[in-house]
Amino acid sequence: MPSHPSRQRDALETLLDKAGMQGYLSTNDLIEMFPDAARDSDRLRVLLSAMRRRGVDIFDPDEQDASRDPEADPASDEPLHTDRYFASDDPVGLYLKEMARVPLLSMEEELELAIRIERARNASKRPQDRSADAMEYRRRIEAILADGMEAREMLIKANTRLVVSIAKRFIGHGIPFLDMIQEGNLGLMKAVEKYDPHRGFRFSTYATWWIKQSITRAIADQARTIRVPVHMTERIRQLYKTQRELEQTLGRQPTIEEIAAALNLPVHKVQWILKVSWQPLSLESPVGDDDEAELGHFIEDDSNLTPVQNAYQSMLKDKMAQVLGDLSPRESQVLRWRFGLYDGHEYTLEEVGQKFGLTRERIRQIEGKALRHLRHPRRVRELEEYR
Repeated sequence: MPSHPSRQRDALETLLDKAGMQGYLSTNDLIEMFPDAARDSDRLRVLLSAMRRRGVDIFDPDEQDASRDPEADPASDEPLHTDRYFASDDPVGLYLKEMARVPLLSMEEELELAIRIERARNASKRPQDRSADAMEYRRRIEAILADGMEAREMLIKANTRLVVSIAKRFIGHGIPFLDMIQEGNLGLMKAVEKYDPHRGFRFSTYATWWIKQSITRAIADQARTIRVPVHMTERIRQLYKTQRELEQTLGRQPTIEEIAAALNLPVHKVQWILKVSWQPLSLESPVGDDDEAELGHFIEDDSNLTPVQNAYQSMLKDKMAQVLGDLSPRESQVLRWRFGLYDGHEYTLEEVGQKFGLTRERIRQIEGKALRHLRHPRRVRELEEYR
């Protein structure tokens, strides 16, 4: 990682510029600018956090292979390199090391465990017999249930590294890595309950869909301040994946029309999906290298006057009070009611007349006399600068 502060700032600026151009960053982009982050989990987490605070989406290159069959995907069988991204003393590293101790299962072992689980599931549905002659039968049922629970636990533990392999593809999507693993484990447990060993395919193939479904649903529910439906989250991911592929093919940032053609969608639909993908920014988001300034400090509030406008309004109010003070009290009040100087509402001649107990014609005469006084050259010069 660049050690000199100015070099770090330059590297961050380069990353932010790239994110602004392509709409995202990959973990490879981060490691290319900060090579030490690949070996230091703390630095990588700080870097990811800094990018997310600035509203930058981080994508893992492995995500492009998320649809591969786990049987053909070596990631499901490879050892967990916990030291690559995570320190050995943090919860993630400890969890991964613990799971790496569990041996992988062959297809025959998966089938055996699944049949034991199925046998226990069927046994639990049998009606219970309370008679004395059924005691031995009940003991056999309890033994089958216990064996099924043991098989279930073994099948789950042996496939936790599949959960980790899939969860790694979603790093940078707004949910902590451990939370994604937990969500994936819930999907794995559901797959264990629903797996049919007689259909002829491996358990890992079946479980992959449930794990991905659980993680993507958690991202849709938890990662965004404004919730986006799961199907829309998938469309957003597909759009950004297509954008990255086109950028690699064309060697430049693709246009919206090119993305729409690749996705076989109307241009307005692609524009809408892009708009949905925008992340809200907190007004307290840090701005700059010192993190002392906040985004809210630089956003103008159109509903309030600026200090200059406030000063101008105050001076005009004082000058109006001075000019109207040269009139009689009744003339001053009539003009204030007629031109909304009291409450912003301009009253009619009849409404002002009701306040004074005079006819509307008399109010018109008083107003005309007061305005003639104000048109005196001296008073006009005093108000000229406020026009």
